[in-house]
Amino acid sequence: MKVKVLCRNPDDYLRETKRDIHKLPRNYDPSLHPFEGPREYTRALNATKLERVFAKPFLGSLDGHRDGVHCLAKHPQSLSTILSGSYDGEIRVWDLSKRECVRTITAHDGFVRGITFHPHGHHFYSCGEDKIIKQWNSKAPLLDKKEEPMNTILGKHIYHGIDHHWKKDIFATCGECLDVWDEERMEPVRSFTWGVDTVGSVRFNPIETHILAATASDRSIMLYDMRGSAPLRKVILKMSSNRVCWNPMEAFIFTAANEDYNLYTFDIRKLNLPLNIHMDHISAVLDIDYSATGKEFVSGSYDKTIRIFPVDKGHSREVYHTKRMQRVQCVRWSSDNKYLLSGSDETNIRLWKANASEKLGALKPREKEAFQYNEKLKEKFQFHPQVKRISRHRHVPKLIYSQQRELRIMRQSEKRKEANRRAHSKPGSVPFVPERSKHVVSEEK
Repeated sequence: MKVKVLCRNPDDYLRETKRDIHKLPRNYDPSLHPFEGPREYTRALNATKLERVFAKPFLGSLDGHRDGVHCLAKHPQSLSTILSGSYDGEIRVWDLSKRECVRTITAHDGFVRGITFHPHGHHFYSCGEDKIIKQWNSKAPLLDKKEEPMNTILGKHIYHGIDHHWKKDIFATCGECLDVWDEERMEPVRSFTWGVDTVGSVRFNPIETHILAATASDRSIMLYDMRGSAPLRKVILKMSSNRVCWNPMEAFIFTAANEDYNLYTFDIRKLNLPLNIHMDHISAVLDIDYSATGKEFVSGSYDKTIRIFPVDKGHSREVYHTKRMQRVQCVRWSSDNKYLLSGSDETNIRLWKANASEKLGALKPREKEAFQYNEKLKEKFQFHPQVKRISRHRHVPKLIYSQQRELRIMRQSEKRKEANRRAHSKPGSVPFVPERSKHVVSEEK
């Protein structure tokens, strides 16, 4: 004979403290909740609306430069320390936690073209239009001592960019050619040329650390191996690229910021076709930086906006702008994946949230659970027309809105002309060309 006994555990229905909320028994049987779907949809819609209400990404600006900011560098060990270089040759060291400048260095005559940290963060390098590379100590000198560089290298041409190896005491500069330097020597260890006038930017691969990527004035993106004596490969696009950045999680992937308003993500194993084209800017894209997770990147443009793109999407998920912000020359994504930094022509460095509606500071467990629940609801109903419309909508300046509309009309017109030409031509005479193939001119080895 079976005997059923009622068993109640006090932990299931009693509060732990007087300030805690009462626990309610829940039966999750779907047959008891016929309106669960409509209820969750309403919650998802409300969560999406609240996300847009609380989207306030701008955190503050760092004032102090007397001329436009041209380059930024993150400290590899400290989240709160960044460097900025301006058009008047000045380098400033900033403490982000206090939002103030802690050190000012008069480094170069003319532009500061590039700054980069040593991987340990003990010192950093700068290069400028005065054909000089300088090595600086990360620690400020004593009060009675003058600010002097640790080392100075006199070059033969103007340097346009500099980047440090991720592990070794090696750095690379670019100008009339690409030079690889050893920190202990005053002459480059290796120089690469491939029939171009100027190499505009250079970046070391963070995973395969001996690989470099560089952009040149002949519209090409070139790949180099430090261990070899000659460049590896290059891909030529229809317009020149301003910056290139490697994905920190995938060794073969890099993205280039181009003059034709787009960004192109390539796989180095197949350079004749980009993996993705990211289009939303209405003017030349000047800088790019990846997040620490490798899933997103931020771009700064001549159209005075900053955009955040998912790596696998063709359009941006977020756009940031202010009334005073002018052309964005440099952008950086913080190493903790939470903040963005942008430097622009009107002398300001701005600090932004990577997630516009994120609540800063410590969260209680119930708050975390509520945010996670809302995120899952938004993900579940993301393709519903109302939720999709609200989550995608962004207010942008009138100039950007009208220019985007004009570009959209131009693209539609081109597609319509091509379709008409194909319809009134001999079958097969007007081939279908994929959008990704249209922007690549050739690949050379």
